[in-house]
Amino acid sequence: MAVSSIMNPMQKFTYVIVFVSGFVSLALEMVASRLLGNYFGTSNLVWASIIGLILIYLTAGYFIGGSWADRSPSYYTFFRILSWAALSTALVPLISRPILRLASDAFDNLQLGVLTGSFTTVMVLFIIPVTLLGMASPFAIRLSIENRENAGKVSGRIYAISTLGSFVGTFLPVLVLIPLVGTYRTFLVIASLLMVFALTGIYLAKQLPGLIRYAWMPLVIILLFVFGTPGSDKTTTGMIYEGESSYNYIQVLQDGEFTLLRLNEGQGVHSIYSPETLVYNGPWEQVMSAPFFNSAPVNTRTITRAAIVGLAAGTTSRELFAVFPDIRIDGIEIDPLIVEVGKRYFAMDNENLNVIIQDGRWALEKSDRLYDIISVDAYRPPYIPWHMTTREFFQAVYEHLADDGVMVINIGRGPADRRLVDALSATIRSVFPTIYVSDLAGSFNSLLFATKQPTTIENFLANYINLMQDETTPPLLLEVMAATYEGLQPLHTTSSPIFTDDRAPVEHITNSIVLNFLLSEETESLK
Repeated sequence: MAVSSIMNPMQKFTYVIVFVSGFVSLALEMVASRLLGNYFGTSNLVWASIIGLILIYLTAGYFIGGSWADRSPSYYTFFRILSWAALSTALVPLISRPILRLASDAFDNLQLGVLTGSFTTVMVLFIIPVTLLGMASPFAIRLSIENRENAGKVSGRIYAISTLGSFVGTFLPVLVLIPLVGTYRTFLVIASLLMVFALTGIYLAKQLPGLIRYAWMPLVIILLFVFGTPGSDKTTTGMIYEGESSYNYIQVLQDGEFTLLRLNEGQGVHSIYSPETLVYNGPWEQVMSAPFFNSAPVNTRTITRAAIVGLAAGTTSRELFAVFPDIRIDGIEIDPLIVEVGKRYFAMDNENLNVIIQDGRWALEKSDRLYDIISVDAYRPPYIPWHMTTREFFQAVYEHLADDGVMVINIGRGPADRRLVDALSATIRSVFPTIYVSDLAGSFNSLLFATKQPTTIENFLANYINLMQDETTPPLLLEVMAATYEGLQPLHTTSSPIFTDDRAPVEHITNSIVLNFLLSEETESLK
């Protein structure tokens, strides 16, 4: 018997709402990662937790939806389930906000128990919407199959359409919605989209009384748009700006005379600015020591070109401009919103600063310039771009240095855990002839200097003496060089792995460092 290939209107609409459900499922996962990343960071551990739990919720939805569809193979039931999925999606940001604000305070005070509890509680909030969305495909298959002859074709079509929707849901929230309206309103946008199609489906199923019964749901979402999530995402003291880009949640804080840049969960200061000072006792000013590891004499006017991979809001560039009068800087920063924030709040307006908005490795490899200094300040455990830790990356740095150029890297470490420093030292040593490591006093930062020419520490001391005798030398430079010398550490590279593009287990090391630190006595002493 021939099988008719003509679809009725409800079947056509079912394919449409399957696409929308697939879109919302992946969009919800992406927005969930952003919601939690703003408070717990974006390490692979956070991502694994989000993806794993959402897959479990979807699995539950497949089981429950398949059984429910057999008991009640009704379009009305199908669309009611999706309307509740839409409403519960819209409620997630409202319910999670006080929990996440608690998590923000806990992160500032390193309260591990509260952080764990907050993360778990917020992930529980996704059980309802994600499980309900998981019911969409089995329901759609059950309603669309009219006979066994076309069961495989219909099932394949529904899964293909759902996957196509998921593909769109992977990109649209991150690239468009979050930068445009923020994380919380992105939840409401995707919930509204699903609600419109679910209620339309109820109407098409000729259930006008049912449609009236559910008419209050879109009103709730409208109220949430207007009143649901007022105020700032965080209640950080001194916050004068917050924003979201495709890459980061961004805060600008005012602490007395100092303006601070914090990202995502807010541990660590990425840039600092004060019109009254250039000394912040941080890793930014240490970059100016780099060229003086070369053979003496090195004059401040001979340093004319630098690149900063990880420009942030421009603290390092501002300090280099203060010491090297003829320098021109290429500042590479992947996040355009951070660049805007730097110009607005951090006086990042020097005409000799050329801002390049690109991935750091890609931009450096494509550059046709040679630099006296290349500063790599894109590391902060556990957020270290692995492709900027490999021998191949450091080879590209080497090739873009002038004959007497020097690379300097800011590396985070544990109080007594130097595995990351040692691994990077071993990797860089496989490319550069000479390296030095200097610990920054009062911090968990180490600065690694790598010279393109073979050098000795006596070169650095000779340059320091020459600069002391030169009355035009900025006092800031001498102060920074003294701190660099005092922080010098012995190298331990013999047993450390060498990272390559094929194998760079940097996340394994950084996750271990962070976890050991959070569980250590040093954490208690910082509270």
